[in-house]
Amino acid sequence: MLNGWLIYRKEDAATNHSYILWFIEEASKQQIDLELILREDLIIGIENWKKQMKLKKQPITRLPDFAVVRTREPLLNCHLEALGIPVFNPANVSAICNNKAATHHYISQFNIPMADTFYFPKDLLPDLPPISFPFVLKEVDGHGGKQVYYIENERQWSHSAEKIQSDTIIQPANVQLGKDLRVFVIGKEIVGAVLRASDKDFRANYTLGGTAAWYELNSGERKLVQKIIESMDFGLVGIDFLFDSEGGLLFNEIEDVVGSRTLSQVSDINLLEKYVSFIKKNVKRSSDI
Repeated sequence: MLNGWLIYRKEDAATNHSYILWFIEEASKQQIDLELILREDLIIGIENWKKQMKLKKQPITRLPDFAVVRTREPLLNCHLEALGIPVFNPANVSAICNNKAATHHYISQFNIPMADTFYFPKDLLPDLPPISFPFVLKEVDGHGGKQVYYIENERQWSHSAEKIQSDTIIQPANVQLGKDLRVFVIGKEIVGAVLRASDKDFRANYTLGGTAAWYELNSGERKLVQKIIESMDFGLVGIDFLFDSEGGLLFNEIEDVVGSRTLSQVSDINLLEKYVSFIKKNVKRSSDI
């Protein structure tokens, strides 16, 4: 029987309690013992010149067969992989996809349509913005629609520039505001797509009060998504797109720690059943090599 870790920070584990129980239940149905591990209980680092890990300050007698990391901490994924543990999502996915600037930089090499995107360290934002108003300012490590600012004038620019906490990207606002598309992906498979919309906010995030509806990708859109899928070894991610003025897709970001409530609302797809099956096949495959 496979043994896996499901790693969350304590605060996020409390918020996602029902999701965690669902994940553990689906794993159990497929003969996997999945254990919730709080990030606060893990110590990782170098001891006696070797990479080490402790749980609740005690040495770990048996490492898990795999780990599902639901934190946004690429070094943790990297450390687990260095100890020989298959990690979902892999460290390179976590490193790229939890930084919006790095994600755009990486995806741009595949000729994927996207909004113009300019990168700025938080301490090097210019007094005058590099593009005309209105535009969108995003902190590179934000998620869930947070740390995103719609800038219409110099006053808003100055105010936002004063309160940001991380590096940023700046993008023009010449897209369909309050509307985006999330495509759920497991491995190389497109599981489904959800159209998110809001008539109250320029952000369409469901958690911010937006609506969700099933979206059927056409053949051209599927080919576009597939180009991104082929570029990385995903576990479970959400690939987000904006819409240009004519309804074409513009790449926006990739959510490493993606939720599933919108997909569950608009379809009967059991995302975690599929994900557990994917993990099981890949862990067994790696153990046979």
